[in-house]
This record gives sequence, C-alpha cells and structure tokens, in this order.
Amino acid sequence: MEKDTMILTRKIQLLIDSDDKEVIKAAKDQLYSWQRICFRAANLIMSHHFIQQQVKDFFYLTEEIKLKLADQKKDEKGILKSSRPNTTYRLLSNHFKGQIPTNILSNLNHSLISHFNNEKAAYWKGEKSLSNYKKNLPLPFGSEVITRFDTTPDNKNFSFKLFQIPFRTYLGKDRSDKKALLNKIKSGTLRLHTSKLYIDQGKVFLLAAIGLEKEQHILDTSVIAEASLSIEHPVTVKIGSYELSIGNKEEFLHRRLAIRAAIERVKKGTPFNRGGHGKKRKRKSLEEYQDLEKRYVDYKLHVYSRKLIDLCVKYHAATLILVNQQQKEEIAKEDPFLLQNWSYFSLKDKINYKAEKAGIQVIIE
Repeated sequence: MEKDTMILTRKIQLLIDSDDKEVIKAAKDQLYSWQRICFRAANLIMSHHFIQQQVKDFFYLTEEIKLKLADQKKDEKGILKSSRPNTTYRLLSNHFKGQIPTNILSNLNHSLISHFNNEKAAYWKGEKSLSNYKKNLPLPFGSEVITRFDTTPDNKNFSFKLFQIPFRTYLGKDRSDKKALLNKIKSGTLRLHTSKLYIDQGKVFLLAAIGLEKEQHILDTSVIAEASLSIEHPVTVKIGSYELSIGNKEEFLHRRLAIRAAIERVKKGTPFNRGGHGKKRKRKSLEEYQDLEKRYVDYKLHVYSRKLIDLCVKYHAATLILVNQQQKEEIAKEDPFLLQNWSYFSLKDKINYKAEKAGIQVIIE
C-alpha cells in the first residue's frame, strides 16, 4: 500500500537562546564534541557491518566456525550475541556512553544500517565503495527530545530545548514556508520526524524532517505525461495530443547570463571598494549579486516545475516520464557552459518533490 505521507526537509538556522557568552560557548563546544563522536561512530558502524556481511568470504577459517549472521539465542548456528542492528549499537554504547546522548547514537545507528542495506548490493558488485563519513556529519535525533517548543515573544521565531540546550530559530526575511510549517508543528497539525543538527562554519542549522500529507487528486494510470528538459525551452511537456513549452531561453538563460556578467564587473571592482571590516565590506556588493542570481534561478525553477505538475494534475496523468534525462545529464557534465548555466539537477529535484506531493510517479529515462 502506498504511503499517503511524504517527508519534507527544511534547513533552518538556529541560535543559542541566551545572552550569556559563556553559555553560548559551552553549548557550541558541546555540539562540536558530539559531532566528532558521530564522525567516529559512523565509520565504526559501516566498517563493522561490512565485515559482518563479508565474513562468509573468510574461507581460511576452520570448518568448526559458525558463519550465520544471527542472534545465537534465536538460532543455534548464529555467531552474534544479539541482533545485527544491536551489535553496532552496543559497540557505540561501550565506546561513547556518557559522552553523547544515546538518542543520537540510536538514530545514527538506525539510519546508517538502513543506508547500508540499501547500498550493499552495489558494494558487492563493485559499483560503489563503502561510505566514508567526514567530521561535519549532522547529528540525528528523535523528535521526542525536543521540549518547550513555542513562539518567541516577538512572534517572529520559535524557541525550544534540545538535550537541555536552549535554541531559537532565526528565520530572517522568510520567503518560504518555514514559519507556516513550524506553526503547524506547534499546533500539532504536522509532526516532526527524526531530524538532524548541522554545524557549518560556527553556525548551527536544524535539518527539520516534517511529515506532510500528499495532495489528493484524481489521477488515471493510463494517462502518461512526457517531459523534456532543454536549454531552448526549460520544460516541454506532452500529454496525449496536448503539447506545451514552459519557459524559453531568453526568459531564463539570457537573464541569468546578464546577472553573471554583472557579477564579473563587480568582482573586478571589489579590490577598490572601501574596506573597514576586512574583506566583508569589500565583498558586500559582490555577494548581493551572487544572492540575486541564486534567488532568480531558484524562483524560476519553482515556477517551471509547479506549472508542469499542475498540467499533469489537470489532465489526470498518474505517471510523468523525463525523456532522455540521464543522457542529457551526462552531456551537461562534459560541457562547462551547460554545467554552469543550466540547472538540470535542481529542476529535476523540484519536479520530483512536487510530483511526489501530488501522488504522481516520476520515471527518469
């Protein structure tokens, strides 16, 4: 049975909710300490499960050695003292107990085992190498450890406690749906699933995983929509005899190249800008133009993907095929102009997300 909910992830900046510099420093030091432990723990989990899976290839062991990966209590031929997921959890507990909340270790263990099981077929075929995790690994946690979730006195942000560390959100000029989603979580309309804390260059972010109900539409499995992504027209869609081009080269690419040209002009003048705070003030105008390009592209891709999915819903198409998409992505990787200026991957991701929300199956050729 198909699930009627989907998981939506939003990146939200967090601040330590305190005016005391010592409290803020202590909280960040604690987070960095947990991050280092997660980095070590993640590599331990993957290494141990890989070895467990490969133990049958250790042909040089004696015949008396039992080689069944099962709990010895449940299977007499088993070589494990507990279930496979529990082996690495106990390993982490022995190594890091008291140094990090067990909720983080438990969720880390669960997510990595799930990832390992999904990828293991590719490992055996030699198509993928074992994942190697870096020191900036996000910290996973269950929603049950969030307490005192409420709006701030100015009604612009939200405050809560996570592992007894006080946080508040920093939404700024929120042009997205983050505030609306957080309000629904506060009222209980939406539910927060296993989420993550991410630390990047001294800033703390919440990668909030939110359970969202799929839209209910009347779709016909016999109706198939075919979409082609290209430079001349960002999206060309065909449903039966109906065909439409969404957007055009002049609207998207030329405008983006104009912004790029402006960025290059500003970049040349940056060394002659007035300083005062290191390079921050000198680069201010350059960063504003770069942000302008990013916002323009993101907005346009949202418009194109939204219109495509709306057409699929209008004509009751239950399946959407992205025609020759894999081939186009390979060509784009080899062409510097396409790779830098045509956002195939971002547009595809936005189409996938909106299609899943509408209950439409996406097939990539």
